[in-house]
Amino acid sequence: MKKLALHWKIMLGMLAGVVFGAIFTQFEGGSKLIIDWIKPFGTIFINSLKLIAMPLILGSLIKGVSDLKDISKLSKMGGRTIGLYLITTVLAVTIGLVLVNLISPGSSIKEETRKELMLAYEDNANAKMAVAAEQKDSGPLQALVDLVPSNIFSATTNNQNMLQVIFFAIFFGIGMILLPEKKSNPVKLFFDSFNEVILKLIDLIMLVAPFGVFALLAALVVESPSLDLFQALGMYAFTLLLGLAIMIGIYILLVKVFAKKSPIFFMRGISPAQLLAFSTSSSAATLPVTLERVEEHLGVDEEVASFVLPIGATINMDGTSVYQAVAAVFIAQTFGMDLTLSAQLGIILTATLASIGTAAVPGAGIVMLVIVLAQAGIPEVGLALIFAIDRPLDMCRTVTNVTGDAAVSMLVAKSFGKLKDEPKPKNWDDNYPKI
Repeated sequence: MKKLALHWKIMLGMLAGVVFGAIFTQFEGGSKLIIDWIKPFGTIFINSLKLIAMPLILGSLIKGVSDLKDISKLSKMGGRTIGLYLITTVLAVTIGLVLVNLISPGSSIKEETRKELMLAYEDNANAKMAVAAEQKDSGPLQALVDLVPSNIFSATTNNQNMLQVIFFAIFFGIGMILLPEKKSNPVKLFFDSFNEVILKLIDLIMLVAPFGVFALLAALVVESPSLDLFQALGMYAFTLLLGLAIMIGIYILLVKVFAKKSPIFFMRGISPAQLLAFSTSSSAATLPVTLERVEEHLGVDEEVASFVLPIGATINMDGTSVYQAVAAVFIAQTFGMDLTLSAQLGIILTATLASIGTAAVPGAGIVMLVIVLAQAGIPEVGLALIFAIDRPLDMCRTVTNVTGDAAVSMLVAKSFGKLKDEPKPKNWDDNYPKI
């Protein structure tokens, strides 16, 4: 019997997790059983992916930069990468604002539902506001200061310091380029081998991906709030999901027009990474799989993928950008606020900058949303309104983030003539060990 491809295994794991969670919520003590005995396996799966996220970024970026062998190539690739990321981010925020103004989902929230949500999630909202207040009170150049680590070993111990690790990796790679090849070659050989070891660890971790997403989805079902709250926020969720779908459609169009690749080819190649992004809600945790899918199945040269994707996992948060625009205006609508054009233009700028600084981990976007709300003069306490369904929507916007990273990597590769033309393997998970 032919073995199932990886994406089908992951999908079956997700479906089984939802069904399993729904069944056990009907029994007394069922939810506690899942939280105590099933959820920890999902946590272990996420932790194993996060475990190799920092080593992967460090190894792949140093290898990618050193492979360029020319500072001018680094500046060209970096310029095109950052430029494309900024363009798609501004576009994502604009799409979010247009949709939320047209659909006006805030009008569907009833007063009693709003009070119930505010009461239920007030503590969580206050915690996020406190974290965001620290960032808001910092100086205008604090983001630049935070970019440069004082200790690289300390920076690598926290996944939220990815920008610092990326800075060090690029800086280190530049140093290798500037040295004579004879002197830098031993270090390069080490990082080449180091990168291969990390990729092999990815293979091993992906063996248990279906079981990991099963545990994650089962826990999500039993921890979800009441159905009434989901129904009350249905229009908000619809607006956001529509915006995310439009962004994915734009990526497909860009790949078709500029990279000359069919939509089926693109979506087939990146779908396992999308499914993993959906289940983990983390671009950083998904990065190892995104790298492998882009290189092995979308034809992007390793030199480009190892440079573009780690940067994208940190600064290219298009799904988060759509979310911040929709959520900010939605909260304003529920409070009866009529935002001016200048206030909404301010949201575009703030959301763009906030998405760049958003950590590639679950729930980080909602912290940055407080800064967007404050800039637009929207009551931050309204954050409690969207807590009820933030996690499942976080899963969806992470899919958009990962898809955008893959699309940009193909565009950059095409511009440098490093996008392979040969067809990819028919079996989607040829590169993974078989169970």
